[in-house]
Amino acid sequence: MKIVKNALIAGFTLAGLSTPALSEVWVTDQSHSAAHFKVKHMMVATVNGDITGVDAKLDINDKDITKSTVEATLETKTINTNNAKRDEHLRSPDFFDATKFPAIKFVSTKVSKDGKDGLKVAGNLTIRDITKPVTLEVEGPTKAFKDPWGNMKRGLSASTKINRKDFGLTWNKVLETGGVVVGEEVKIEIELELQHAAEKKPAH
Repeated sequence: MKIVKNALIAGFTLAGLSTPALSEVWVTDQSHSAAHFKVKHMMVATVNGDITGVDAKLDINDKDITKSTVEATLETKTINTNNAKRDEHLRSPDFFDATKFPAIKFVSTKVSKDGKDGLKVAGNLTIRDITKPVTLEVEGPTKAFKDPWGNMKRGLSASTKINRKDFGLTWNKVLETGGVVVGEEVKIEIELELQHAAEKKPAH
């Protein structure tokens, strides 16, 4: 009986070692990922821009999605609003000061379900070394699939709003009409194409 008991214990131990991990690490396919932002200009028009240098790592737990985690950085030097003069100003000390603060950072602190297919991801957002809590409304992540080049992929979309002044982005000018050149509220939308970290291959 002792031999049988020991064999059973050994069998359970080996079974435990062979159990698939509940979570997997996914990283951004940077050529197909970006952060988009919108802000009012002159109180009447909306300026749209992108940050294409998005590097994120997601530890996704499909068994319990609330145990997943996210870490992401956005390169401020990749800001693009399709206006070279404006982009140079945005990278200057008046705004993001890209030389001194090369990255915007986000680290999740809590993931919770939001309806059937949505998530709310709370975390700390750091811009110009100022850290504030924000919550992202997330659609996804999608189920994993294999692309034509053999990469395992997933995708997700996220959005949030921030007040730029909370992060030290205070530059502005008053208009003759009493308004301001740049609005305070910034709408942010993030589109990520994710690739399995263990099987990452060159992007297409």
